[in-house]
Amino acid sequence: MTADAVRPPLPPFTEESALAKVQAAEDAWNSRDPERVALAYTEDSVWRNRDRFLSGRAEIRAFLADKWRRELDYRLRKELWAYIGNRISVRFEYEWHDTTGQWWRSHGNEQWEFDLDGLMRRREASINDVPIAASERRLVG
Repeated sequence: MTADAVRPPLPPFTEESALAKVQAAEDAWNSRDPERVALAYTEDSVWRNRDRFLSGRAEIRAFLADKWRRELDYRLRKELWAYIGNRISVRFEYEWHDTTGQWWRSHGNEQWEFDLDGLMRRREASINDVPIAASERRLVG
């Protein structure tokens, strides 16, 4: 394993290290950079995202690039829900608008499982979308 393939903090997680891992994920996703985000996952990472099942970094990268072409001005907040060993659970919400200008708030939860190098090898995400008016946005700035 090369040094750049290790993603601290590493499991087993403490409250402090789990909070740091969640913040790192939030920061990466808010960059809207599929390459940057994909590097946090193992080469053979498996995902369930809503009703889609993905396998491997290449599929994850392509999924994210497509996501951020559709979900414009995306802004995300994640919150640590629970942690144990090499697993972390988060709740999240994000806001975005589509090409018609309709704003959406998407919210849900994720379960993450990490390898010993701190790379996520499994992600399970349940997400719901609610249309909102631009004046109802909470995630600005």
